[in-house]
Amino acid sequence: MRLRVTRVTRLSLAARRRSSSSHVSLLASRFSYQAFMAFLLRHLLTRSTPNSFRPSRTMSSSAAQRLFQLKLDPLTGNSEWVVIDEQDQGPENPSEPILATTSYLDMLNDSRRNRAFQEAIDKTVTKNCRVLDIGAGTGLLSMMAARAMSSDDSGVSPSAEGMVTACESYLPMVKLMRKVLHLNGMGRKINVINKRSDELNVGVDIPSRADVLVSEILDSELLGEGLIPTLQHAHDKLLVETAKTVPYRAATYGQLVESKFLWKLHDLYNNEVKALDNIYLVPSGQETILSIKQQQYAMHCDAIKEEIKLLSEPFKIFEFDFSKRPDSHEETELHIKTTDNGSVQAVISWWILQLDCEGTIFYSTAPKWISVPFNVNKSQTPFSSAQDWCDHWKQCVWFIPGKGIRVSKDEEVHLHAIHTDISISYNLKTQLPRTQIEQHDLLAKDSRLILSPERVAIYGDSEWRLSMLTAIKNTLLGNTPSLCVVADDSIFLTILVAHLTQTSHVISLFPGLRDKGTQYLQAVAVANGFSMDRIEVLQNWKTCLTLLDTHQKKVDLLIGEPFYYGNEGKLPWQNLRFCLMNEKERTILNSVLSEDVVIMPCKGILRACAMSLPDLWNSRRCLKKIEGLDHSVVNATLGACGDLSEAQEGPCLPYFVWQCGEIKELSEILRVMEFDFSKPICPCTGKAKVEFIETGICHGFVLWIDWVMDAESFTVLATGPVHRYWKQGVKLLSKPISVGLHGSERTREIEASFDPTSGEIIVKHCLL
Repeated sequence: MRLRVTRVTRLSLAARRRSSSSHVSLLASRFSYQAFMAFLLRHLLTRSTPNSFRPSRTMSSSAAQRLFQLKLDPLTGNSEWVVIDEQDQGPENPSEPILATTSYLDMLNDSRRNRAFQEAIDKTVTKNCRVLDIGAGTGLLSMMAARAMSSDDSGVSPSAEGMVTACESYLPMVKLMRKVLHLNGMGRKINVINKRSDELNVGVDIPSRADVLVSEILDSELLGEGLIPTLQHAHDKLLVETAKTVPYRAATYGQLVESKFLWKLHDLYNNEVKALDNIYLVPSGQETILSIKQQQYAMHCDAIKEEIKLLSEPFKIFEFDFSKRPDSHEETELHIKTTDNGSVQAVISWWILQLDCEGTIFYSTAPKWISVPFNVNKSQTPFSSAQDWCDHWKQCVWFIPGKGIRVSKDEEVHLHAIHTDISISYNLKTQLPRTQIEQHDLLAKDSRLILSPERVAIYGDSEWRLSMLTAIKNTLLGNTPSLCVVADDSIFLTILVAHLTQTSHVISLFPGLRDKGTQYLQAVAVANGFSMDRIEVLQNWKTCLTLLDTHQKKVDLLIGEPFYYGNEGKLPWQNLRFCLMNEKERTILNSVLSEDVVIMPCKGILRACAMSLPDLWNSRRCLKKIEGLDHSVVNATLGACGDLSEAQEGPCLPYFVWQCGEIKELSEILRVMEFDFSKPICPCTGKAKVEFIETGICHGFVLWIDWVMDAESFTVLATGPVHRYWKQGVKLLSKPISVGLHGSERTREIEASFDPTSGEIIVKHCLL
């Protein structure tokens, strides 16, 4: 048997759609192509399938009809490839929400989007044209095109004239699409091809070039899903010269803003100065040693509307004509007149789709503060803002380095904008030229750390740093440890312990940072007053540590924040990996822990709160008919809520709850379960009585973990919804319930069960 293996590229993201939870970069994965090939060889020889973990990344073999999937163990962070035959995964098991963590459901619930595409397709597609749908997903746009094309009910197979081809590379979605097509009686009207669009060949996969391209491979930035490479290949190889496209064109817009909240998400150097703890994660003269990646970040900016000062009117940045072959690179110089005094700390951007060539059908991702002129038809203006909350498309934020650029009202600001084939970036003329920034970064590239905006904000938060400092000082009172092990990726705790003790040896495991963590510590050691001969990062540990690793010393202090690099997008209890790695018969650290080892944090408390979440619930509600096309068959697979039994409720999903549109707490904060890290963690269950103290509609429960740092419980690090740098887990109800009113529910019980072998928490609830 011969298998054809294709490297995963950025372009393939268009077929897999956006993930709303894992945020595991295909390009950043520690698994190499060679590792995959080695696994493939082992599979062909042994036919063995490893135990399943959490799905993350896929490669396909179309010849063998198999899916090769990279899966992550949430407890260890280890990855391995597994083989999934076509019959093993997909909607054949309707109760398994295998695609719940993607944004398909939210996208399909976007009625504005669906209506706009339907109207544009009806205007563009004619009876005998050949239509190509790239990144077809459930086949919605393909079915719209087939319906618009003709009323042919003959049931014959599609021919070269008047046919629709749906191109989708992600195997589980292809299988789901076939079910949707069958349900709507279009299984023989649409030709489904399980390939990436750049693998299609005219005369082999499709009989001739297409007259019409319908596609929606857009992310919040517009370009990030490979829009430009996809269009380039399509125009070169798959479309006729005069092809029509839906959408017809897109334009990006921006606005200059001042925001203290946004500033804290990227400027660690100026924020940590206020901490006054003599810890310098970003020492003077090394401003780029720890930073965020220079890119646009998707965010629901309406949630921080009151914390934003607008410093300009909206301005157009780039325009893309989908009916023509786009350029991979373009630059533009914008001259923007400021509307107020302040500091330009960010560029907030969004995009507008013009779906038809006449310019009558638009879709906007603009924030709600973008007003419409009173004399302009709202449906026809590019400045009309989104009305319904949705999570699959947000605004984007580009951070201006440092404290920002001071401007006066009516001052002209020069903004240089650049787009590549996958991203858009900016540079204010008063900043360092980009070449100088890049040269400065090259000097520190070996030791530079790139962290998420939320992690940068945490490390710059004076209150958080004081809590950590207090907890460590209390632990060290009268008991200086001989050996301290930092079990997670906390550079802050590593430096803090080394700074506070003069004799302790510190070993950091850095399971995610690894060599980067070592190089960073070496670069900041002098500024923080410690020598690297007291700090060690273990590079080659695998299953357990021995006294050889610890230089014959026993561990007196085991600490973590906990923080695991690359874990920020996951559920909060995935950080229980900290306690599981040193419990579970202490297989990793057992032989090196002293009898009176101090563990920090010492406890984790699972908390919950009943909340009204109408926008989030509506974005994940069960699908029925979308523009007249039945999608009810996808609900269980996509993890929908509503019209399903409680046994079919979707899983807990991670969200920044403060960004979830309209939200309201309906109960007190509950203590559901406690994890004592000084004892072995066994399978356990916790319950709490929910008493509704507010009237409203309860859509679900929000869950998080508060970390108790010291035994006296003086220092507790809370990570609930009011703490905006952490994600929470959200368990949506199958059906919303009225609470707090006379005759409505006043009490409920929530139950959580923890399985230490998988690291998963199963949440159930019932009426008392």
